[in-house]
Amino acid sequence: MLIAIALDDAYFLGVLSSRVHVTWSLAAGGTLEDRPRYNKTRCFDPFPFPTPIGIQKQTIRELGERLDSHRKRVQATHPEVTITGMYNLLEKLRQGEPLDDKDKAFNQKALVSTLKQIHDELDAAVFAAYGWEPTLTDDQILENLVTLNAQRAEEERNGLIRWLRPDYQAPGETYVQPSLAGITTQTETPIAPTEQQPFPKTLKEQLWAIRDLFRTQSGEWTAAQVTAHFKAASRKQKVILDCLESLEDLGILLSHTENGMTFWHLAEL
Repeated sequence: MLIAIALDDAYFLGVLSSRVHVTWSLAAGGTLEDRPRYNKTRCFDPFPFPTPIGIQKQTIRELGERLDSHRKRVQATHPEVTITGMYNLLEKLRQGEPLDDKDKAFNQKALVSTLKQIHDELDAAVFAAYGWEPTLTDDQILENLVTLNAQRAEEERNGLIRWLRPDYQAPGETYVQPSLAGITTQTETPIAPTEQQPFPKTLKEQLWAIRDLFRTQSGEWTAAQVTAHFKAASRKQKVILDCLESLEDLGILLSHTENGMTFWHLAEL
């Protein structure tokens, strides 16, 4: 069975090649005889990617490029070397099994020890992007991923979708990722609510629509997130910002600013 993942950023290759995704896929996927089978709807679609900050994403991207280049270079030099052969020996090295003369000769040719070093660095970088300790067991990795999957589902119910291909999946929409622990992150992914509502025409109805949005959806919202909740409201950003400020004046909402970005939430919260 062939799975093609249409993402041209080596960052995604790095994450999908990491121990975190392999552990998830082996647990979530199926089997064919005694071999694991990668099922897109179970292994890829619900997999929660990390949210890297600072240079973490670039580090994973560079390691993904190194991984791809290393394997291609080895196979170009030695066409008889297969990916299966490389990873069978890699597993032996990981398990600390003794290598016979045939294994040592293959390692000299396929540079599997170098492959292992790249994977070790990649795993450490992906763990850091999740904010996890690199000493987690496979069971702990799965527990963390299941928890993160549930958090992402709640985010989508509240209108935040972390698109993998924003230019294709949600063109024209923008989401500015909130800062973490005082670290300012760059704008990367858009947001869009799961079900957009029409934006009312009268001021009174606009105020109540935004108030009801905050009452039915939890958490903090930026003006851009509120705008994205309503259909064809991109030209109403100034109106929506005025409504947010009016609701704050009325004591219905409160706001605070972090790194130049303003967030609103219900005053009663």
